[in-house]
Amino acid sequence: MEYFTEFGYVGLFVAAFLAATILPLSSEIVLSALLLSGLPPTALVLVATVGNVLGSLTNYALGYWAGLAVIKKWLRMSDDDFNRAEQRFAKYGLLSLCFAWVPIIGDPLTVMAGILRVRLRWFILLVTLGKLFRYLVVIYLMT
Repeated sequence: MEYFTEFGYVGLFVAAFLAATILPLSSEIVLSALLLSGLPPTALVLVATVGNVLGSLTNYALGYWAGLAVIKKWLRMSDDDFNRAEQRFAKYGLLSLCFAWVPIIGDPLTVMAGILRVRLRWFILLVTLGKLFRYLVVIYLMT
């Protein structure tokens, strides 16, 4: 994570973007390190949120445009796993996208939203709210 902090805002953006994909990264650590280095919290939250939401939009696009077989293979999902995920998404609805930041479940949620053709405006709004709130909590806990 130290590598990302060397590049300041750009490093945070890249870490936040990649953390929203299947890569096991923690943008919160980079955000915290940059906050401790004296960068303004508002700018850090903005950069991290934009990067993280764009990463989730990448997942959405994969779900939207890639074939279902490709998605199942990428997420290592059987037909039964996929059906359960689809049922869970239907059960909890669009508001589940507010939890796109949660490790392990967030990436499949955003891919599933693309597969199910969730309206882009709702996707962006709900994912942004969840991710923004998470970064605000991190900043609050650090100050």
